[in-house]
Amino acid sequence: MRNARAAALKLGLPVREAALLARLDTPEQIQALLTRMPTNFEPNGDTCRSVQATLRHGRAHCIEAAFVAACALWIHGHKPLLMDLRAKGDDDHVVVLFRRHGCWGAISKSNHIWLRWRDPVYRSLRELAMSYFHEYVAGAKKTLRAYSRPVDLSRFDPKLWVTNGDDCWEVGAACDDARHYSLVTRAQAATLTPRDVVEVRAGKMLQFRARDRKASLRY
Repeated sequence: MRNARAAALKLGLPVREAALLARLDTPEQIQALLTRMPTNFEPNGDTCRSVQATLRHGRAHCIEAAFVAACALWIHGHKPLLMDLRAKGDDDHVVVLFRRHGCWGAISKSNHIWLRWRDPVYRSLRELAMSYFHEYVAGAKKTLRAYSRPVDLSRFDPKLWVTNGDDCWEVGAACDDARHYSLVTRAQAATLTPRDVVEVRAGKMLQFRARDRKASLRY
C-alpha cells in the first residue's frame, strides 16, 4: 500500500485522494467504491471530470468513474485500460478492463442494473463486450453495436485526466476515436427482437434518482 500511495502522489494527487486509492488494491474494492458513489447527473451541463475532481465532488458518471478506476489500478501496477462501448441511438458507455487468470473482467458504473461490473471470466474483449449486448437498451430497443480496442491511459499526461482542473475532453475524445469493432452485422441489427414488457419494466430500476426522471434514466 505504501508503494501505491507513493505512486498516486507522484501522479500529483493530494494526500487524501492518494491514500484513498492506495487502499483499493483489488478490482472488487475499486468497484465497491464506485458503486457507492452517487451518480453525477450533470445538472449544470456536461462534465468529464478528472480523478481528483471526481473524488472531490464525490459523484461520477461512467467515464469519470472509469478514470478513477483506471488510476487506482495503475498505482497498483496494472495497465489503466478503458474500453468504449458504442451504441446506436443511445449514449456510449465506458468500462475499465482488467485481467485475472488470463481472462478479462470490467469495472463499470451505471445507474441502471445492467451495465455494471463483469467478473473476469471472458476469454476475449469481444466476448466481454457481448456480455452487455442484451441489456444495452433504449426502451425496448437493443442499441449496442461496437466496442473499442483498449485505450491505455498511461499514454496520456496525468495532468490531462488525473489532476486536470478542467474537463478532460481530450482523453474522452481519444476513447471515442479509438478503433472500434462491430458486434453485429446490419442484417442482424435489422432483425433484433425488442425486449418484452417485463424486461422493459426491470430496466427502469435505478440506484440513484435525479430530480428529473429523464436524467435518472440517461445514466
